[in-house]
Order: sequence, then C-alpha cells, then structure tokens
Amino acid sequence: MKKHQGLMPVTADGHIMPGPRHRSQSKRPMWIIVLVSLVCLSLIGAYVYPPRRFSACYFLSSSVCSPFTDWLPPAPARIFNDDEIATRVVFRDIISMPSVQSKNPKIAFMFLTPGSLPFEKLWEKFFLGHEDRYSIYVHASKENPVHVSPIFMGRDIRSAKVVWGKISMVDAEKRLLANALQDSNNQHFVLLSDSCVPLHNFDYVYSYLMETNISYIDCFEDPGPHGSGRYSEHMLPEIEKSDFRKGAQWFSVKRQHALLILADGLYYTKFKLYCRPGMEGRNCYSDEHYLPTLFHMVDPGGISNWSLTHVDWSEGKWHPKAYRAQDVSFELLKDISSIDESYHVTSDERKQVRRDPCLWNGMKRPCYLFARKFYPEALDSLMHLFSNFTSI
Repeated sequence: MKKHQGLMPVTADGHIMPGPRHRSQSKRPMWIIVLVSLVCLSLIGAYVYPPRRFSACYFLSSSVCSPFTDWLPPAPARIFNDDEIATRVVFRDIISMPSVQSKNPKIAFMFLTPGSLPFEKLWEKFFLGHEDRYSIYVHASKENPVHVSPIFMGRDIRSAKVVWGKISMVDAEKRLLANALQDSNNQHFVLLSDSCVPLHNFDYVYSYLMETNISYIDCFEDPGPHGSGRYSEHMLPEIEKSDFRKGAQWFSVKRQHALLILADGLYYTKFKLYCRPGMEGRNCYSDEHYLPTLFHMVDPGGISNWSLTHVDWSEGKWHPKAYRAQDVSFELLKDISSIDESYHVTSDERKQVRRDPCLWNGMKRPCYLFARKFYPEALDSLMHLFSNFTSI
C-alpha cells in the first residue's frame, strides 16, 4: 500500500482506501439534554412525593398537565375518622330527604336582638294580611323586649346572653332554629337583626324563598388576615385550611339545612374550641365562619354564596355603614333593592374584588330582600316610604 502526499491512501492494486470516519457534531446542544433530564426528574419527584392535598402536577398549569393526568392514579383520599363518617351519613340523609309536605307552608322570621325591636311597626305593615304564611320568633339576649305590635307579643323564646364574636352567637341562632323547627309548617328560616328592614313586599319575599330549592348563605374564600388568617390548625383533620370560608351571619335556609345545622356537633365543636377572639394572637369569629365553612364542605351546591340581607362595608371600618333618618330616601332604598350582583373583597394586600350575578333558578334577579343597618330614628321615614319602595 502506498500513500501519496495530500491524497487518500491506496492499495497495491490502485484502489483508494476509505479515510477515517469522524462523527458529525451533535445537532442537540448539551444544555437541552440537561434541561429535559431535570424536568423529568422533577415530574418523577412530584409524583412520588406530592405536597399534601395536591396532585403531581401541582406546580404546573392544568393545560400543561392535562395530557398526563389520565396516566396517573388518583391521589389517595383522606380517611375519615368514626365521628366524621357518622356525621356525613346523617348529613347526606338529611339533605336528600324530601321536603315535609305542608298544606300551609310558612316562613319563620327569626329576630336576633339585644332587646326591643325598634322596627316592629314597620314589620307589622310588612306582615299585614298574610297571617297564615309566616311565624315570628324573637331571641332577646340582654333584656326582655317591650313589644309595641300585637303580632310580636308572645313570640319571645327562652334566650341566653350573647357576646359579640363568641360562639354564643351561633348558639342563639341554633336556639332560634330549634324553636322554629317545632312547627312542621315552617319551610324556610330567615335570621334577622334588630336593625333589619324589608326591601320588598311580603308576596315578593314569599315567592323568592318558597319557589327555589337552595339556602341563602354567604360564603367566599378570603386568603387575607380576616379570612384564612383566622384559621387554626387545631381544627385538623376534620377542617382543613383550604376549606375555611367567610361570610355574613344573616342567613335564610330551607328546612333540610336548618335540621343539618342542629344535627352538627362535630364541626360546631371545632369552632367552639378553636375559633374565638384572641386565640393564638388572632381574632376568629364563629358567626362569620362556621356556617360558610360547614356548607362549603358538606353541600356547596345547595347554597347561594351570598346573603339576602344587604349591608354596606364601603367605609372600611369594623362596623358597616349605619343609616340615620336623614339618610333614608326612596332613591337609597330603590338602589339597594335593585342590586343584582353580589360583592366580595379579600382582606389581603391585593384586595381582590369578586362580583357574581345573583341567580334565582338560573335567572338574574335582585340579590337582597332585607337591609341593615338602620338607626331606630329612621322608623318614621321608612314607614312613610314603605308602600312605595316595596312595590318595586
């Protein structure tokens, strides 16, 4: 074999030998291979060691994870303890039970008040002519009320002291429900304060409540200090932080949900022990969190997520805006009674605002049947305007 200078080596018979083979440079840079490897390792780690209550794709968007979710087994559900199993069985049967058939279905109006009701005469005007379609119950927590309207006389129930922000507020609500549930004709139960007034006439309110199958309980998620910031881990395992909700205490519930509230001892006890002012350096108020959290956990589709009682928190104070005599006008009452979107704002730095349409049997309708907070001095103005603004 001869090798010519600058040429390929040749054999003795003159054939050219193939030269040494050199690998071409990789078309995929090394950094891409490393990146893909890291992503694969991350996905494997997330699947094998997922954070509590999250799937393996917890850190990716659902659109990214969706092609892979069908390949993965579902995350194991938390095992309920004996008390939870028993409670949820009772709740399931209560919720699914048929409504009590009544030839004379009524609404129970339950007044939670410190003493006398300043708007009895206004409510008397509201109830006039509908004596067979309502019941009245009054829980006066500080002093025996003096009634000025005959329809309120004899409607007081055994009451106990109520301290603002304490579990005693929830106890009073349950006491009212227990008394009202004794009448099998009561099919809907409305909680009202001494400063509440009606925004519509009785027929409108009766139709609004009786012709739908949900309860009106305010419920929203607030990640801020006045929402989830009030949660205590002592509520585990029955109540997890992700289930903790907030809402106004003024509810309107159907009979099955009223029974459910009375039947609950498990979740109520958690709030009684671990949701109170000054606990663990935070102020937790059971009347703002117990029912929203309970129904979010056990029957989220059965509640409206807004309260039928309007209140104005726009002043940003610890208490809502209060209306004096000079504030009451036809325009004010018309504006409130025409609102058709519920409004929630979080208490964190972002102050996120959420607006949702108030849907009644799938149709957008006014949100509020009642309003607060009115000073007693506003009675004469409200009496004068009642026939006009409740006919809207």
